[in-house]
Amino acid sequence: MASLFTQTSGDYCRLLDAGAGIGSLSAAFLERQVCGEFKYPHIEIDLFEIDERLHPYLRQTLAGYRQILNVVPTIQGGDFIKTAAHSLCGNLFANPLPQYTHALLNPPYKKIRSNSPYRALLRQAGIETVNLYPAFVALALSLLGQSGQLVAIIPRSFCNGPYYRAFRQFILEHAAIRRIHLFASRNKAFKDDNVLQENVIIMLERGGQQGEVTVTTSTDDNFSDLTTNTYPFARIVFPNDPERFIHVPTSPEHNTIETSGSICSSLADLGVTVSTGPVVDFRLKEHLRSMPAKGTVPLLYPAHFTGQDTDWPQSDLKKPNAIMHNAETQKWLYPTGFYCVVRRFSTKEERRRIVASVVQPDRFPGAVLLGFENHLNVFHAEKQGLPKELAYGLATFLNTTAFDKNFRRFSGHTQVNATDLRLMKYPSRKALVALGEWAIHAQEPTQTLIDEQLERLIA
Repeated sequence: MASLFTQTSGDYCRLLDAGAGIGSLSAAFLERQVCGEFKYPHIEIDLFEIDERLHPYLRQTLAGYRQILNVVPTIQGGDFIKTAAHSLCGNLFANPLPQYTHALLNPPYKKIRSNSPYRALLRQAGIETVNLYPAFVALALSLLGQSGQLVAIIPRSFCNGPYYRAFRQFILEHAAIRRIHLFASRNKAFKDDNVLQENVIIMLERGGQQGEVTVTTSTDDNFSDLTTNTYPFARIVFPNDPERFIHVPTSPEHNTIETSGSICSSLADLGVTVSTGPVVDFRLKEHLRSMPAKGTVPLLYPAHFTGQDTDWPQSDLKKPNAIMHNAETQKWLYPTGFYCVVRRFSTKEERRRIVASVVQPDRFPGAVLLGFENHLNVFHAEKQGLPKELAYGLATFLNTTAFDKNFRRFSGHTQVNATDLRLMKYPSRKALVALGEWAIHAQEPTQTLIDEQLERLIA
């Protein structure tokens, strides 16, 4: 992280380390001064750490550098969000903070409730966000002077999704993205922390003119397989994208979906909707049954799908196979038909992020309704089934390597949200039906055949 900074013009250096812990990041920054990579005659550091139990260790980390460098560290024990927001708003009794030349952050991750005092404070400072980590980044960015540099390690979740749109807009309005490092593995770089999504290191320049972005990737924190590529900004944030998604390419080659002019339909164009499975099992626990019986309808979980096949019921499944059909459950059920479903969660390091299947109504003889459990995303037509060929075409397209790679460009979650699927682009309905007809005839096609068929379809 410290190596991403460049020597700024002028002799003045003032570093912000918010959420300093025991001072590891500041120490890494100062090591560059020790080695002669930085040539600042004087360095000041403001270190914010709200946990006072860490202050003795923080002072110990910095003590050695004070003996060999002209450095003045100041440990701030207060709440960074409150202090920074009050300072930026110019509140009468605020502790005014200076403009910084550098900011180095490993911020905390925690959701901010809508009625939290933090939300009101941040709003006053022109910042709208739902989590502590973007709040720290946005405040630190606001405290930088012109051409100031910020480096932070944060979850990749801010790159997509509606909750972080305002934060993405804030970044893009106030700074240029210079560097992004992606830890491609979700269980190696932070194996002790049970991380369920990818993390990125991002470098921003306050008020900078946006140009090309350098993207590096590594499997883990050893950086032994580090790869480096430079991309035009249009491959990071697509022009005219209202959501301002931040994509992280892992290869300079454009994949099929990026280059094809025929993959440009929205789900609305196709007359298709995708929704999260409406049956939340723990809320309807009294209506669940382990196996089908009189008065029940099938209840489908991700485990009921293998490839394109529907395997229901399963006597050895730990989940229920059925749900009672009554007045309380009626509104959560869909008519039996062909549907395309995608698992909402992939396991750590699973080869594919997107796993799609087709619900086959002939697997449920006599059933007029189906229940879809909350761990499935369901493609439907206004809560009705899809034409058979369209359902198969959608599933086949979603299972292409090109779609999976394109999805990974902006989503580092183990979770696949319906919102993300809704915002992706698809072939035309006619092309999807043709793909579905091929898939039905091919039965269980291999990944190679699926990918080759997509290439032929859009050539």
